Amino acid sequence: MITQEQFQKEVDLIIKNAIREDVGDGDHSSLACIPAHASGKAKLLVKDNGILAGVNFAYQVFQYVDKDLIVEKFIDDGEQIVNGDVALYVSGNSQSILKAERLVLNAMQRMSAIATKTHEFAKILKGTNTKILDTRKTTPGLRALEKWAVKIGGGENHRFALYDMIMLKDNHIDFAGGITKAIDKTKQYLKEKDLDLKIIVEARNLDEIEEILSNSGVHRILIDNFNYEDTRKAVKMINGKCQTESSGGITLETAKLYADCGVDFISSGALTHSVYNLDLSLKAV
Repeated sequence: MITQEQFQKEVDLIIKNAIREDVGDGDHSSLACIPAHASGKAKLLVKDNGILAGVNFAYQVFQYVDKDLIVEKFIDDGEQIVNGDVALYVSGNSQSILKAERLVLNAMQRMSAIATKTHEFAKILKGTNTKILDTRKTTPGLRALEKWAVKIGGGENHRFALYDMIMLKDNHIDFAGGITKAIDKTKQYLKEKDLDLKIIVEARNLDEIEEILSNSGVHRILIDNFNYEDTRKAVKMINGKCQTESSGGITLETAKLYADCGVDFISSGALTHSVYNLDLSLKAV
């Protein structure tokens, strides 16, 4: 994963671009009917059940819009929420509160949905040695927030993007002329570029597991779309020589069965691409 400093830069870019997109040359609805120096207070009302995520992001948004806005947190990221809870109060310039409102809600609703789904996976995997991972199947431009939400929900982040880890999947392998050629070319490339990146290689069957194991320098094998029996065989073949990761349509119903096969990780794109936003609203008080 990228450094915390790089991650924060991504978050800063999201805030800057989202406010640009939403506010443009001014929030004319507020400018038209609310005096410039009017002050007010609003509460972030929870209208759903789940895991809250995005409170600390909301604070950054309010501060970006107006450093004089005061945020009082009552529920923090990662905590259970139920319908009727109040997550925070924000007070200060009324126009500033309204300018930040939609970005705060859009982000927190989606982040909370992702954290809630991740929490469900983490709960199912509790007691096993398997951790749930996200993927790059994220909303363009919002990856940092969605991966942040996965962490809040109790999951782990996979690579952030194409530049911070090597993942040789089926297309890479086929275009390169095979597994061994793909690995050899990758190791040579990393040496020439003086890059220290971990290498993950996808396997489509047990024969490919065997070929991957005949090469050195592989950090993790991606056991993709295997059934339970073959997953167990793959884990036995790998025998701790490198990390193991199961992927491919794994659901809440099947996650524990794959974990029981002994894999180190399960990755699920559904954490970020198949969620329904939790219902939150910002109400003047």
